[in-house]
Amino acid sequence: METTIITNSFEETQKLGLEFAKKVSDISVLALYGDLGSGKTTFIQGLAKGLGINKKIISPTFIIMRSYKVPAIFKKRHFYHIDLYRIHNEDDVRELGLIELINDPDNLLAVEWPEKIIKLLPEKRFDLHFTYIDENKRKIIIT
Repeated sequence: METTIITNSFEETQKLGLEFAKKVSDISVLALYGDLGSGKTTFIQGLAKGLGINKKIISPTFIIMRSYKVPAIFKKRHFYHIDLYRIHNEDDVRELGLIELINDPDNLLAVEWPEKIIKLLPEKRFDLHFTYIDENKRKIIIT
């Protein structure tokens, strides 16, 4: 099933992420596709807020991964924001323990630039495709 959503502001993109947090209880991976500035991190900021995480969420481009503890009232225990922009292929991430993180049902991973490790991702996941339309507007296709 595919859903297309147009957001008209930074706040709407964050709100979409916040509401999306309710849908991830049985999913371990969100694969976020899209160019720089297309809204991926903004969405993840809302998602983290929806998971009860109150820390400031910034892109982990240079450190690749940031982890957050999810409050006990949620099914997931840990949230990982992974940015593979600087990664070239699957071999570059094997040492991160990504397979173990993916296979742990207590974890939720939001992976930016997932096309670089597509063979490592589970079939059961959400794919979110972000497109920059203009300064405020984004198109997000969820499958």
